[in-house]
Amino acid sequence: MTDDAFDPEKYVAELREKRREKDDFFDSHPQSPVPPAEREAFDGLDYFDPDPDFRVSATVETHADPEPVVMDTTAGREVRYLRVATFHFELRDTDLELGAYQQEHDDSPTLFVPFRDKTTGQQTYDGGRYMELTPDVPLSELDDIVVDFNIAYNPFCAFTDTFDCPLPPEENWLSVVVPAGEKKYESP
Repeated sequence: MTDDAFDPEKYVAELREKRREKDDFFDSHPQSPVPPAEREAFDGLDYFDPDPDFRVSATVETHADPEPVVMDTTAGREVRYLRVATFHFELRDTDLELGAYQQEHDDSPTLFVPFRDKTTGQQTYDGGRYMELTPDVPLSELDDIVVDFNIAYNPFCAFTDTFDCPLPPEENWLSVVVPAGEKKYESP
């Protein structure tokens, strides 16, 4: 899943359009995580500028016998995921890795990648951010993948305490600043 025909201008335009669509959803949809009392003043999420440098190619180490990982949640519970893959990549001249997870008995090809970085609690949500990556081949056939931090988003619990969200495990705490994706939500 490499990016041989990557067009930065087209990519930025598509990313901005997806952000507009998300802002529209958050502004008016009944399932928006923005509390109803705040929607009238809501004028969109705050994002870092799109930056293709935060789209990195990662080698994929798949785990045939995935280890269970217990994640704390924002409500003080624990949830169990399986670490199905580890992504190895370089960002900001630093070798890094991120675990990719699925819940047990989840047949979806989508990989859950929660993380923290050096913006967490300052420019971005205190509980960390998420990415969801859906490879175009089965995980067992995946050698590399594009990890795009520009699509990093805040979990719904960043908007209201009515949601209970998994917190990134310590193994997914990055030692670098990742100024990409959604910024911290500030209620209007």
